[in-house]
Amino acid sequence: MYHLGLDIGSSSVKVAIVNAMTGENILTLHEPQNEMEILSLSKNWAEQDPDMWWEYVCSAIKRVINEASIEASEIKRIGISYQMHGLVVVDKDGVPLRNSIIWCDSRAVDIGNKAFYEIGKDRCTEHLLNSPGNFTASKLKWVRDNEPEVYKKIYKYMLPGDYIAYRLSGDICTTKNGLSEGVLWDYKNDIIADWLLEYYGIDTSLTPRVVDNFSNQGKVNIKGAKETGLPIGATITYRAGDQPNNALSLNIFKPGEVAATGGTSGVLYAISDSLKSKETSRINNFVHVNYTNKNPTLGKLLCINGAGIQYSWLRSLSDNITYEDMNRKAAEIPVGSDGVIVIPFGNGAERMLNNKNVGTHFCNLNFNLHNNSHLYRAALEGVAFSFVYGMEILKNDNTEIKVIRAGNDNLFRSEIFSNTVATLINHEIEIYNTTGAVGAGRAAGLVDGNFERFGENITKNDHVMTYRPLHKKRPYQEAYKKWKSELEIRLKHQ
Repeated sequence: MYHLGLDIGSSSVKVAIVNAMTGENILTLHEPQNEMEILSLSKNWAEQDPDMWWEYVCSAIKRVINEASIEASEIKRIGISYQMHGLVVVDKDGVPLRNSIIWCDSRAVDIGNKAFYEIGKDRCTEHLLNSPGNFTASKLKWVRDNEPEVYKKIYKYMLPGDYIAYRLSGDICTTKNGLSEGVLWDYKNDIIADWLLEYYGIDTSLTPRVVDNFSNQGKVNIKGAKETGLPIGATITYRAGDQPNNALSLNIFKPGEVAATGGTSGVLYAISDSLKSKETSRINNFVHVNYTNKNPTLGKLLCINGAGIQYSWLRSLSDNITYEDMNRKAAEIPVGSDGVIVIPFGNGAERMLNNKNVGTHFCNLNFNLHNNSHLYRAALEGVAFSFVYGMEILKNDNTEIKVIRAGNDNLFRSEIFSNTVATLINHEIEIYNTTGAVGAGRAAGLVDGNFERFGENITKNDHVMTYRPLHKKRPYQEAYKKWKSELEIRLKHQ
């Protein structure tokens, strides 16, 4: 028997087949082979067609079943991970009314900031543990204000993972996690924050019914089976945003444990059991996968938009160069990149910078001295320094840090990046051979609530290596100090 894991990202759809008994990863693949298109119809906008996700979900599932040489009928459960904070709106027939406004879209920043001011910092902090910010609720308010004809036709709003679950099963539902990601969960009362929707003038009936993370969330129907190749009746038993799911994949469940991600965006996701925050404008607090009323486990999420996407952009400027080539060239350059500094925030407003849109800057270039190798190293260092800067913000929010774990992919494959972060924060970084799709597939079988045993299996089977702080810290400290100074100059001019 097998479980299927889906990870709906903004760059690709990943799918994994795992052994239901052992959790062994049988096969993981992704669609498309290149990256999915992100539409930017106006400055600071980012949209994707939800049906594009579904198209790649269908092709990826068919491929993985075929290439793994298994019978589709042996897939019994499905877990779904997805890009957080996105907005999908559908009519009564379940048809999307517009493109999804995805996580890195910045159009609703002013809406969220105004709500934070008018509702009041104390109420938002006490009940939402966040500013309404640039999240799903604020994006829905933008649609109401700017596309009234679309708003009138909305039957339900959803997160991206909710939409994929709907396409599989025909059932529209969401989770407490999903609502918290949209800043639509009232932690103090442990209910949907209908009062925020009412403040925005949004009909509260647009919210889907809420199901538990680990539960029967719907079964694959005839239409879903026909389009994906999955068996009718396969059950969706798990759903979570990509960062809570990434933490689950890395055995991150307890206070003091931190999951790090260096993909398109960079993320630090720290577990806490405190329903308090003094950095609500820069850090997000979300329901973690093992959250309960009696055990209110939160994920404190700090996002860095301009991470892997910047390195990908640099790669696109050269023909036929691989990330391994770039890393090798970067390793030829000394710490500090011979003075080149990259401020990497060129992917929209940065919440950790109080929603300021600082942009990307290449500083101190000398055309007689520097070449593309300097740019590669400075880019890796710039993103690493952003992680360190974010860690300082987390610590200022009374976040305990005991363990940092990351997947063996994306930026963490780079020794320069990982060594820089580990050395400056003076913590080991444990690297695990897992992915969000594998984690979602494994979580589909986590129906007994035994997180301890689930985590022990990950630690036992998936640990690859550990990056330890280097002894020669001074060059890294000096380079970080210069980088931070350049950043703060730009922040003052915002």
